[in-house]
Amino acid sequence: MTDSVLNHIIAEPPPAGHRIRFSRFGGSETVELVQLHELAGRLAARLAESGVRRGDRIGVVAANSLEWVLLDLAALRLGVVVAGFEPGRFDERLLATDYGLKLLFSDRDTPGTAPIAVVREWAENSAPIPAPVRYGPEDVTTLKFTSGSTGVPKGLGATVGSIEGSLRAVQQMFAHGPGDDLFVFLPLSLLQQRYWIYSALRYGHDVTVCTNEAAFDTLRRVEPTVVMGVPAFYDVLRRRIESLAAGSDPHTAARKVFGRRIRYLWTGSAPARESTLRFYTDLGLPIYEGYGLNETCIVTKNHPGACRLGSVGRVVPGKQVLLDADGVISVRSEHPVNRRYEFAAPGESERVFGPDGLVRTGDIGHFDEDGFLYIRGRADDVIVLDNARKIMVRPIEEHLRRSPAIAEAVLFCPTRTHLVAVVSPAEPADHAEIAAQVARTNAVFGPDEQIGRVVVAPEPFSVDNGLLTGQFKPRRKLIAETFADRINDPAGGFAP
Repeated sequence: MTDSVLNHIIAEPPPAGHRIRFSRFGGSETVELVQLHELAGRLAARLAESGVRRGDRIGVVAANSLEWVLLDLAALRLGVVVAGFEPGRFDERLLATDYGLKLLFSDRDTPGTAPIAVVREWAENSAPIPAPVRYGPEDVTTLKFTSGSTGVPKGLGATVGSIEGSLRAVQQMFAHGPGDDLFVFLPLSLLQQRYWIYSALRYGHDVTVCTNEAAFDTLRRVEPTVVMGVPAFYDVLRRRIESLAAGSDPHTAARKVFGRRIRYLWTGSAPARESTLRFYTDLGLPIYEGYGLNETCIVTKNHPGACRLGSVGRVVPGKQVLLDADGVISVRSEHPVNRRYEFAAPGESERVFGPDGLVRTGDIGHFDEDGFLYIRGRADDVIVLDNARKIMVRPIEEHLRRSPAIAEAVLFCPTRTHLVAVVSPAEPADHAEIAAQVARTNAVFGPDEQIGRVVVAPEPFSVDNGLLTGQFKPRRKLIAETFADRINDPAGGFAP
């Protein structure tokens, strides 16, 4: 792999003059990338002294921090596999045994874990830095997990080839480099968020890392050039901008939120509202939606010179998208993420992975005449009525979310005769506007697609209450279980 991104960043110091910033409530810390590279090497020496060897697995369950990044980079240098666990999603007492971990680092006081605070001390030792390993495209660097919208998250080993294919495709589309500062706030347990740190080390730009809780405050202070966010994040910021504008110039309000240096906004992982995409585009803040899965990495992406709102973009180099007769998407990769799950229930790998690296996504889509892909929903979310009519729920849910009063909407059909919408309200809850939007949605869709009842959640879906994944996707199964009594009760909720 003569052009290997990972081999380069662990063996060569990054370009001088670029830095990584870690921001939190109450302050921030800035580290030069050259120093980050040095600290990661010294931490690798300390990990090797503790008996960690190539092919071993270490785990991290902690909020975003310098220590998290150092562990990841040190593991890369040693050929050690990193398992990133989303805080609050796993029982930390079982992780080391369940996932075969040599060490587990945590920012919580959990028996059997190493305090992540010790990483800083380990990285400042004077032991000789070990020679970096060399990677091939089939080597695995990371054990990543599905977002867990249904059931227990499945573990998947991510290959070097899949990581580097994504990094090169993104760099070709967006040309990150000197002058850029990429803003990262989603959990570093999500491998894609660490891509931007790899990008900084390889292509020479700044990166700012903070926690989700500190994202809004940090964004205003840092003024990055690129923001990596999920659709729900941009929906919240849109409402903030509209509130700040209050009839005045929204461009001025947007600068108060984002600063003056935005080059573009990145979004994906869940469907974005077309109205939100247009809102930012009209403000001169181009926002580019894409599509991918843990099992595929990035598959399609809108980008400068090739963007169509409502689509998820064109297929990136190294990927092939196949549609069956029903529009169900399969993806074949030049460098597959993997060909099976590392940890999953029996039969799960066979259900998702086919021959030659094929991945059956379960998503339904179509291409337009110019090669832009549109996602219509998931095959699993198609509701079959008692008259055998098949209902695609995603277009209806997206129409409901056109109202700022509805943060999320998930449709169910307990009797197979009519739809029930469980609505996550924007705060404060506006029941009258929710009812009005349901009526507008019913007016657009056909007789079989009518929403017969609406259940308004007492509080918005969130990561904290477990109804959203770490990537802010609704957990449909858990929502169904949480509101089962009201969904199944003919008198539950209200009729629009």
